[in-house]
Amino acid sequence: MFLTISLDKKEKNSKILISKFYYFMDVKSRLSYYQKIYPHKEAVIFKDEKLDFSSLAEFAFRLSNYLMENKVEKVAIYLPNNLENLISFLGVFSSQGTAIPLDFMLTEEELIYLINHAEAEILITQVKKGIDLKNIKKSCPNLKEIILCKGKIDGFLFWQDILKEFSSQDPSSFYEPAQTACILYTSGSTGHPKGVELTFNHLNVPLKTIDYFLKLSSSDILLCGGVPFSHLGGLDYILVMVARASTLILMERFRPYQFLLNAQKYKVTAFWVVPSMYTAILSLKEYEKFNLPHLKYAVVFGAPSSPHLLKKFHKIAPNAFLLNGWGMTETSAPNCVLPLGIDRIESVGKFFNMEAKIVDEKGKSLGPNEKGELWVRGEGIMKGYFKEPFLTQEILTCDGWLKTGDIAYYDSQGLFYIVGRKKDMIKVGGEVVFSSEAEEKILLHPKVKEAAVIGVPDKLRGEVPKAFVVLKENEKLSEAELKEFLKKHLAHFKIPHYIEFRKKLPKTRTGKIDKKRLKDEENSSYT
Repeated sequence: MFLTISLDKKEKNSKILISKFYYFMDVKSRLSYYQKIYPHKEAVIFKDEKLDFSSLAEFAFRLSNYLMENKVEKVAIYLPNNLENLISFLGVFSSQGTAIPLDFMLTEEELIYLINHAEAEILITQVKKGIDLKNIKKSCPNLKEIILCKGKIDGFLFWQDILKEFSSQDPSSFYEPAQTACILYTSGSTGHPKGVELTFNHLNVPLKTIDYFLKLSSSDILLCGGVPFSHLGGLDYILVMVARASTLILMERFRPYQFLLNAQKYKVTAFWVVPSMYTAILSLKEYEKFNLPHLKYAVVFGAPSSPHLLKKFHKIAPNAFLLNGWGMTETSAPNCVLPLGIDRIESVGKFFNMEAKIVDEKGKSLGPNEKGELWVRGEGIMKGYFKEPFLTQEILTCDGWLKTGDIAYYDSQGLFYIVGRKKDMIKVGGEVVFSSEAEEKILLHPKVKEAAVIGVPDKLRGEVPKAFVVLKENEKLSEAELKEFLKKHLAHFKIPHYIEFRKKLPKTRTGKIDKKRLKDEENSSYT
């Protein structure tokens, strides 16, 4: 048997009092509607630029009409978080095309591979140092045109010309829920990134979850402070803005001080970030000088959270609900958020409109408080990995369950708790150590700013934990002192065998600590 952890019908009916129209991600219809009812309402603020919904719709429709006139279906977007990136998404979606957002940190070689793999016909980008766009055009036979938003190269189209030449009228597209809306590339631990294929129907799933738990409206102000649009967490900001007519404050990259400054200046009511962003914010010397009384919701997702950091955030955001959440690109995240009013921030809450179960290594269902791999099933499960049928079969069972790779458990109330990633389990002799548990305890030390724990080879025990630690500014701490501190919080086999202090840790584009790079460094030195 499996456990269906979802909200009962009575609970749904009492809380979800909203038109079904909200759940259809028909971007064209929504933008057209907002042109009539919210023409001068601010849609997005980026640096010193502001766009109202009327202008945003006009620009998106001009791009849509260009794409439809040229019969373009697949559009790659290689831009930082900016207005052109946002408009590109809305333009592609309005034409019922497929958006292929590419991380702006990718190298030229990686770009060429992904553009070819996705079979993109148009690339929207800007001139960037180290990227030879002429070589990309030459190396991607399916690529019809490259559109430049900034800079000029002979033979390439210019963004402003398209916005001037093509009609701003509603494009003649028809909403097709089963049409692929986007291909989001996620980095794996080995090999090339995998393209997660999501339809317009899939894009409705995060809206339902966010609406149930956050209750956002046109009066809300969202702050996208560095989560890239090439990741589902960033794309969710666009979806909510379009679905709810909320105002979006957009930052090109994450800077902790500027993030808090914008949150205070624009009276931001909601944002979602990854744990490392919280850590960076709380590590600021000036953070207690800020006051965020308007903030209603702050959601953490993307990795196991540290409860004491979340509670500490109340010092500057006294009226905010600090919520933990879970989701994957493959499941149309977010899929669950800690229900409001439950004082257990360690939990990610109950799954919304999804089935969930915990299984052992043989796939057998486990009961309450038993740790195993989390499997989920429901409407948010991806269409598949684009052009990767074998990889899709590895993660999806024949009866629709997706193997998340997360180790988790649920309690007697049906609340789920994420213990860590299956690949982050460290087997010390006959014992199992979850790196997230060790990291959480290391972060309890008042002198520690950041920590990452990985498994490294050991001849006697197979592998042992190694910690990489960044101290707060002007602080000093020895390996022996930290190990002595950890004796109060961890069993002896969970205490890192090695501790390496660093000035900084490698990060991914979303601000997560890049454990893959740390493991590669260790494997290289061990070899």
